[in-house]
Amino acid sequence: MSGLPQQPYLLRALYEWCVDSGYTPYVNVRVDARTRVPMAFVRDGQIVLNIGPNAVRNLQMDNEWVSFSARFGGVAHEILVPVGNVVAIYARETGEGMVFAPPTETAAETEGMAEAEGQQEVQGPDKPKGKPKLRVVK
Repeated sequence: MSGLPQQPYLLRALYEWCVDSGYTPYVNVRVDARTRVPMAFVRDGQIVLNIGPNAVRNLQMDNEWVSFSARFGGVAHEILVPVGNVVAIYARETGEGMVFAPPTETAAETEGMAEAEGQQEVQGPDKPKGKPKLRVVK
């Protein structure tokens, strides 16, 4: 096994499929300290970004980062997202796309986090409300 994560390859492939199909690719991103996005648009620790060719400039998707510049409320921003923080990519028009599993932690990382949190339970973001709009692509 190569040890390379699949997510960046799938992300690029689904982006290309959306664009080639004439759809608008959207990504749902989990925001953390490494993520650079306009915080005013973050809701429940996540942000949805239109990454279509008409919405962004200089889009780069490598194996570690998604980066581009875009306008939010008329103001230009440089966006920087770790690939592992991309929760989903989908076509706005159809909802077809893929949801990525959250990254797994090693036992040592989990133990270290528990000690740092004083053995408190760590809770994730609240579950989204409403009907899901994504479909599994086979």
